[in-house]
This record gives sequence, C-alpha cells and structure tokens, in this order.
Amino acid sequence: GPAKSGTTGAGVATSVASVTRQDLSSQTQVAATLGYAGNYSAVNQAQGTITSLPSVGQIVAQGQVLYGVSGNPVVLLYGSTPAYRSLSEGASASDVTGADVQELNADLVALGYVTASELSPTSDEFSYWTKVGVEKLQAALGVTQNGTLALGQAVFLPSAARVTAVSATLGAPAQPGAPVLTATSTTRQVSIALDAAQQSEIKVGDKVTVTLPNNQTTPGVVSSVGTVATAPASGSSNSTPTITVEVTPTDPAATGDLDQAPVTVSITTASVKAALVIPVDALLALAGGGYAVEVVSSAGLHSLVPVTLGLFDDADGLVAVTGSGLAVGQHVVVPAL
Repeated sequence: GPAKSGTTGAGVATSVASVTRQDLSSQTQVAATLGYAGNYSAVNQAQGTITSLPSVGQIVAQGQVLYGVSGNPVVLLYGSTPAYRSLSEGASASDVTGADVQELNADLVALGYVTASELSPTSDEFSYWTKVGVEKLQAALGVTQNGTLALGQAVFLPSAARVTAVSATLGAPAQPGAPVLTATSTTRQVSIALDAAQQSEIKVGDKVTVTLPNNQTTPGVVSSVGTVATAPASGSSNSTPTITVEVTPTDPAATGDLDQAPVTVSITTASVKAALVIPVDALLALAGGGYAVEVVSSAGLHSLVPVTLGLFDDADGLVAVTGSGLAVGQHVVVPAL
C-alpha cells in the first residue's frame, strides 16, 4: 500500500527523506590549544644593575622600554637578528652594514624618526640618516644623543612582546648574555598536534571552525602545516606520530582573554562537488556485502537499490552515493525521528 510517514517495518518506525544533489565535505574533529604565537627570550647585553622590569602580562611595543639597567632604558626594537654589537656611523655608509643595521633602519622609519625618502627601510647600511634616527630615538628615551646604538641599549624581538615570565630580579647584577624575560607575540593562535597520516588532507589556507571553551564557535584559517613528524612523549598512551598545524583565528577578539585554553577544531579533510547525497541512516547493509537503500516510488512501491558509498559528512549525517537506480528527488526510507 501507499507509504506513510511513521509506518512500521520489522517493528521499527520509519519515515522518508529526499535524495539531493549538493556539495559535500568531510570534517575531522581534533583537540587543540588556544594561545599566542611565538615564544621569545629577551637576552640582556648591558652591564650594571637591573633597575626596572615589566610585569607578567604587560605588552611592550616597538620603541617602548622593555626593562632598565642602572637607570638606563633598554628599548624594544623589531627584528629577528639579535643585538650583538654597537652600531654607529663609519667613514662611509658601506663601512657598517648587516642584517642588524637593516632592521634598525626599518625600525627608525616605522617609528617616524626618519622618512622612507631619507632612509630606505630595506637599506643595510648605517648612513647619516641612520645616525639622525638613532639620535631622535635616544631623545625620546631621555638618554645621551650621540647617534650610536650601544650594545645593550636595545633588544630586538620579532614583534610586540607579551611578557609571560620574568627571570631577572630587581637590584641584581645585569649579566651580559643572561635572559631577562620570556614573551610571546600578541597574535592569537591555535596549535594542533595532528596525526601525521592526515598531513596530505590539510593545507595552508584551509578554513576551519574553532569551538571555544564556552562552546561558542569562531572561524579560522590554517597558517602553517608541519613537515616533521614528532613521536609522542615517553609514557604517553598515544603512540601515533604527530605534526604541528597552526591556525590563525579570523576574529581574534572572539577567542576571549584566556592565556591558554583547550579547544576543538573542525578540519575539512575532503570535499566533493554536486554529489548525489542521502542521509547516512538510509543505508542498509546487504547480506552478501555492500549497501542499498529502500526507495519509495510515487505509487508507494518499495524497492531496494544497491549503492556505492562515497564521502561521508559525519557532522550533518550525510553520505555521497552512486547507483544506477537512484536519482535526485526520489524518496528513501529512514528511521523515524
């Protein structure tokens, strides 16, 4: 007889669902950690006594004082090459060159002490305008304006420093080469220890969804995918090698104020376009192997149609299928809600 919603077969209440054609994606839920990108150590090169230190959680930006030695400020400048010598003008600009000079020039332009027309931010030469910029920086810091950036007068770090720990002590000797503090950047980041076998399923630029500790979700983008697999720590219950995947939240403000927190990330590992799609619970396992669906015709006749399974979307409970007897708009039997 005609099929009716809520009919019973073999003692199980059933309903029907439509066969559709749509794009489908497969997602994997993985545990991750929300925190901040980067992990920096500020190394002192000045001699004297530690007279000022930042507080944990304080953010120090380019051109601001990071700490003090014998009453003199040590300024934070941006750059990946650490300070290792005093920088001053030579007889000619080409006398003093290097990566440390280039980052100093870029900092002086960024801070507005000289203009890009006066000093190229990509120049690696200590020129007259570099000296002028250093003098203006020294004036802003309230120290002697001699145009020489002495070793120990500045610390170069890749970005603004968000202080996470202070290892130096007020009143203690400032030891050249000793770390003063550790910091991160101010950039929010989610780190994933992903199963190394899944490396090929994710790439830089992929969009993900981050579920925060308050169960709110926020989008993110994969910023890096590790290429070196790491074995789990000794004694760990997990024996699967992992790679590190970094995700940048699209809306950092939505991630809250927690310094570090466990989160869940939904990663799209595969996708298919314009697939024939049915609910997963419409699948029937055949005694001889394989799967079929129970199709209900417009006349109410029921028939089994073998199907081949494709991509599963576990989040929405859908599966892509192919089958010669299946078409868009047909109705298949599913368990009743």
